[in-house]
Amino acid sequence: MMLEITNKLRIGSRGSQLALWQANHISALLRVRGHEVEIEIIHTTGDKITDVPLAQVGVKGGLGKGIFTKEIEEALAAGRVDLAVHSLKDLPTELPPGFEIAAITDRQDARDAFCSRLYSRIEDLPQGARVGTSSLRRQAQLKAIRPDLDIHPLRGNVDTRLLKLEHGEYDAIILAAAGLNRLGKTELIKQIIPVEIMCPAAGQGALSIEIREGDVATRQPLEFLNDPAAHAATTCERALLNRMAGGCQVPIGAFAEIRNGKLHLEAIVADPDGSKLLRESRDGNLNDPEQLGNEVGERLLARGGEEMLAAVYGRSVAMLSQPRSE
Repeated sequence: MMLEITNKLRIGSRGSQLALWQANHISALLRVRGHEVEIEIIHTTGDKITDVPLAQVGVKGGLGKGIFTKEIEEALAAGRVDLAVHSLKDLPTELPPGFEIAAITDRQDARDAFCSRLYSRIEDLPQGARVGTSSLRRQAQLKAIRPDLDIHPLRGNVDTRLLKLEHGEYDAIILAAAGLNRLGKTELIKQIIPVEIMCPAAGQGALSIEIREGDVATRQPLEFLNDPAAHAATTCERALLNRMAGGCQVPIGAFAEIRNGKLHLEAIVADPDGSKLLRESRDGNLNDPEQLGNEVGERLLARGGEEMLAAVYGRSVAMLSQPRSE
């Protein structure tokens, strides 16, 4: 059956300030090309649960990966929306059957940002400073360089987190630089943390456009959104994450970029308390980003990463930090 190509596109999005910025950004680009666009806000499991750690939900509830995407994919499957705009780091490395990524957009700064009222760098924090982060990956890398820090979970949207910092609940918090830049909330950024100190999450800083698998009528008008460099880099990072069976609740970092015509990948896996951190870097073929991601993932697992991740998965949920929701 021939699919009818329409100018009207319905976008599914989470309702947070950042998610709506992202959906409106894509909407504006599509409208310039003559499409009529609607945005439907869809509340996901990760958005609905605010009183317990999300890692606990993933372990006890069996939800794990996809807690920020499941309901949006259900709307896609039911035909309520035509495409979904996600922060790529929220999207599981293996999509459920029936879906595909139509585009990965031009990537913003993938690094993490150190935000504080009083201190300029992580190194300047006093002994025992209280630092807020919603990421086990960030916690592990902070503890690796500053084991004295008092790390506390940080929930809520970007505004809520920044407000807690301004009210003195934390000496510093760590957030994704891309989200802060997109929202124009950069006043409290004191340091963009180098990748060598804090390796970002796979896909951080990039947006992904998800559609129904085989939906040519929707895929074609979205092709212009795809950025080849961002697609190659994030495909490499996600291949590593997939090889290591990781998600947003485990301490794995991956950052790939094009250097001199080759793809360069930096990756880490760490114990949550920062007592052990493995780092691996390698160059690979730009035309086969998955191979590079798989190779580096294999190497990290062989060097002890497998045991470290097994300990994380087997650890009591009380010891797991919450995955980030932005």
